[in-house]
Amino acid sequence: MIRIEGLRVRYGEGDFQLRIPELIVERGTTTAFIGPSGSGKTTLLNLIAGIIRPETGRVETRNVEVSALSDPERRRFRVTTVGLVFQEFELLEYLSVLDNILLPYRIHAALDLDASVRERARALAERVGISDKLDRPPRRLSQGERQRVAVCRAVLTDPPLLLTDEPTGNLDPVNRERVLDILFDYVRESGTTLVSVTHDHEILARFSRVVDFRDFHSFGEAGVS
Repeated sequence: MIRIEGLRVRYGEGDFQLRIPELIVERGTTTAFIGPSGSGKTTLLNLIAGIIRPETGRVETRNVEVSALSDPERRRFRVTTVGLVFQEFELLEYLSVLDNILLPYRIHAALDLDASVRERARALAERVGISDKLDRPPRRLSQGERQRVAVCRAVLTDPPLLLTDEPTGNLDPVNRERVLDILFDYVRESGTTLVSVTHDHEILARFSRVVDFRDFHSFGEAGVS
């Protein structure tokens, strides 16, 4: 599903540099990325999704060398292949909750918005407890409610790959379990691959694999810095 080889990326003129000689994530698995803030976990999600490109190296997702695609090709790849839950949610304040959930279908012609999609969006919202808020703008939601909107949007397209950045970071225990249930139920039912960045060690038992970014030095002289 995901293969990374000889990867290196750095930001601007700062000291941050992410270097990964090799990392493989198998199809249909659930993987958690843990480690200290600033160690490159979110950067790696962005590389896998094709949001950014590495300075050197190869990023392959579902047999597609994402790092070699053009900007339009990477946008199409993301909308058709990847469900994303961003750490900052990335909701549009001028849209309603429902339209934010439906957003992937409005931003690219590769997806066809029809009545069945709208029905699925409403069903997802009901499952995570926000069905009574579909007409509201995001500014009238709590942080936890905004998080749940982002999760609904990520799974709406039935993506074969889910990338989530702190998906439970703003949730109380009840809603944390509700969101985890929808993510892991979706993975189990669809065979989707889930990769998640988290600082919440209480949820790690749910994952089939945990990758600690502090251990990247074990791959050789290169690592994450």
